[in-house]
Amino acid sequence: MTDHDALRRVTDHDDLVRRVIERAAADLPCATAAQISEAETLLGFRIPPLLARLYRKVGNGGFGPDYHLLPLIGPEETTAVGTYRAEHASGDWPTGVLPILDWGCAMCAAVDCADPDAPVLLFEPNAVTGDDWSRAWFEDTGSLAAWLDDWLNGTSWYEQDDPQLVPWPQAAARMPSLALGHHHDHEDDHAQEGEGGSEHDDQHEQFQDSHGGPSNGAA
Repeated sequence: MTDHDALRRVTDHDDLVRRVIERAAADLPCATAAQISEAETLLGFRIPPLLARLYRKVGNGGFGPDYHLLPLIGPEETTAVGTYRAEHASGDWPTGVLPILDWGCAMCAAVDCADPDAPVLLFEPNAVTGDDWSRAWFEDTGSLAAWLDDWLNGTSWYEQDDPQLVPWPQAAARMPSLALGHHHDHEDDHAQEGEGGSEHDDQHEQFQDSHGGPSNGAA
């Protein structure tokens, strides 16, 4: 993601959704308001308004770049909600980051639902050596709107010969397993100070077997 991309804003969501519908060129079944509500209950956080609108107005998956967006929720084998819940339960997936598209080779695009801009991130486990899964996360595009606009205009990073992706700095702090470790380290430091010590300065396993990284789940 470039500095220009980080500052770019696509604010006309009405026009954007219209263009996505035209590009989808298919009569896709859409998610219902009840399904959106159920998804948010299962996830434990709100879905960005633009993403919810896409699932309501364009389709419950089946559109977008390459392999297309995952269904949000439903009977399909792999859904965004199911994948998030399986991954997050392992402790090695950032809280509030919803996978929306499987790029293949265990990579996926995901939306940071904790950020009002809904930036899109790239999960690339093939970049990881060792067990630190925070190193698998990269900044893709500064907002979901800009990500879709780039796709529609053919200017996305995956259209480039030598894309330069920046590591996502929030990854470790948002991962339950690593955040818990940091919390314990903090408590240990306080305990040492109190003692006069130094100064304080099942889908998951299946995916690991097949891809060497976090798992693909289903709702």
